[in-house]
Amino acid sequence: MRYLIPTPIIHIVLVEPSHPGNIGAVARAMKTMGLHRLVLVRPRYFPHPLATAQATHAADILEQATIAPSFQEAISGMQRIYATTARTRSLAWPSMTPATMSRDIAALPPATQVAIVFGRERTGLTNTELDCCHVTCTIPTAVAAASLNLAQAVQIIAYEWLIHAAPPPHPPRHQTPLPTQHDLEQLCEHTARIMLATGFFDPAKPRRLMRRLRRLMAKAQPDLNEVNILRGLLRAVEDHLDLPHPEAQRHPAEVAPALPGQPPDPQPHNNHEG
Repeated sequence: MRYLIPTPIIHIVLVEPSHPGNIGAVARAMKTMGLHRLVLVRPRYFPHPLATAQATHAADILEQATIAPSFQEAISGMQRIYATTARTRSLAWPSMTPATMSRDIAALPPATQVAIVFGRERTGLTNTELDCCHVTCTIPTAVAAASLNLAQAVQIIAYEWLIHAAPPPHPPRHQTPLPTQHDLEQLCEHTARIMLATGFFDPAKPRRLMRRLRRLMAKAQPDLNEVNILRGLLRAVEDHLDLPHPEAQRHPAEVAPALPGQPPDPQPHNNHEG
């Protein structure tokens, strides 16, 4: 589909899809709604004839799909990340419906890199993966039957984007570029170093501090200039305390596990499609 003005660039991210038919059905759902960028994180079977058969006229989306070796690799360059989930979290997180999420995306600056993440068919996304996302999205369903399959969930969300993709009647919220997920992870790591150095943070009693810090950033939605201001402030604190500047050049996938109070959480969250 051709839009009259540039819009944010949406990537549909499937985390460890287990059935090739689901991948093909997702591609078909995407193409009917005008979406074309598919990212697959460690798919069990791909490429596969079943995926091609289910895609019908969307084989080109499968051919152009990006294969990511890890979730962090898939989202590293994204500037706004939405996670689909059917469960509420013990620690409240910004949450939207498909309609409000689509309006939120439409208000972003043109060419913003957006990821809409769908978890594993059976178990959804882990808490650690959800921590890397800015907003969660839940598809309202009847209480007695709250489970949608993967392609159905993608179809509903893609449809909502299609009907909300018209130019917003007001200027975009952000006039400057948004930070990538890598930028935000670097800010988290930098903040953690300062909290340790000043004694504000006790690694022996983390008390979900890093998770709450990520939630704060997700709610604040800082733009790239604001992230740079915070990094500059943290560097000034390091200078005042005569601390070194160990600027991290590693990928977020390498630094995230080392953050204090952020141990891997194996407990899964079910997605709509599971």
